[in-house]
Amino acid sequence: MKIDIDALRQIEREKGIDFLTVVEAFETAMASAYKRSANATGDEARVTVDRTTGEVTLFAQELDDEGSIVSEWQEEPKDFGRIVAQTAKQVLLQRLREAEREVTYGEFVGREGDIISGQISQQGNVTLIELGRTEALLPYAEQIPNERLEHGAHSRAVVIEVRKQARGAQIVASRTHPALVVGLFALEVPEIEEGIVEIKGIAREAGHRTKVAVMSNDANVDAVGACVGPGGQRARAVQKELHADELERIDIVRWADEPEDLVGNALSPAKVSSVYLYPDDGTAMVIVPDYQLSLAIGREGQNARLAARLTGWRIDIKSETQFAEEQRAFQEAFDQGLIDEYGNPLSAEGEAAIEAAVQTAEVARQSALDEGEESGAAGDAAPADAEEAGA
Repeated sequence: MKIDIDALRQIEREKGIDFLTVVEAFETAMASAYKRSANATGDEARVTVDRTTGEVTLFAQELDDEGSIVSEWQEEPKDFGRIVAQTAKQVLLQRLREAEREVTYGEFVGREGDIISGQISQQGNVTLIELGRTEALLPYAEQIPNERLEHGAHSRAVVIEVRKQARGAQIVASRTHPALVVGLFALEVPEIEEGIVEIKGIAREAGHRTKVAVMSNDANVDAVGACVGPGGQRARAVQKELHADELERIDIVRWADEPEDLVGNALSPAKVSSVYLYPDDGTAMVIVPDYQLSLAIGREGQNARLAARLTGWRIDIKSETQFAEEQRAFQEAFDQGLIDEYGNPLSAEGEAAIEAAVQTAEVARQSALDEGEESGAAGDAAPADAEEAGA
């Protein structure tokens, strides 16, 4: 008996499965079919296929009670019949599917953090990204809250997990993970791919705002300018991939090794007057001009929150007037002997002085916030090429 080797080669090309795996799947299928045959004379069977000629050789086997081979002899596979042939086909298809899933797992394992691209497929409540011969699961928790993914639309995501399961590999993707932003910038900015520009830190609230800290390894290359691109083109391209309606703003800021400088840069586009670090409790007190207070804090505290996540410091932002009022009041209380040099009250009058200082400073803070809101500073709506803070 012979089989068409070219037919097995065709399966190899179509499925992307190694030729030897295809042949072994056929051998297993033939052995299983033999055991279902009315002409079977052995308990088990072993089938070999000549990889060049396609010649099929079947060896019937007799087993003892413990399943060991007692004897083996060659038989001519013939008269399998319709049911047995169907069994052979089912076994072959099953083995090929298993082999195909192994190929998929081998292709994607270790690719966590890679960008994938494909068409969105909505199957009931499940969202998938079609990747040719396979697909990636896009869980609801990994979808951008205010983005609607249309069936058939093209989208990109980042691989966050590759699970090996009984039925093969399951690729889990995300559109909310910060690694998606990193990967998209690597695609858009040649200097990142070449290692000239590095992304040193990232903080993201998917669908709303992302802060990216970058540095250059070449004094002649401006890291922020490279990521923003001519006329903001590169940053906008990433922004569009992150959200079809371009609702997610991207702040591109300069990385700094000195924590004071990094905290100041991270609050961009707000301008910072000074930064005071308190390492014992990991707090950075930031002083900004009054008209910059709303911008530094951001809508619902978002700018300050992302800056804190980017730098690893808790950030306390105060306006210049607020800070000056606090310093004046505390200095007065200290001169009067009501508090010690660390601002701790020494009496009931000292406690009252501290409370009064805080209230006075809070009035100044609120006044600065009100002025900022009236001027629209909290809107955070700068275009991609307007500032270092990007898109």
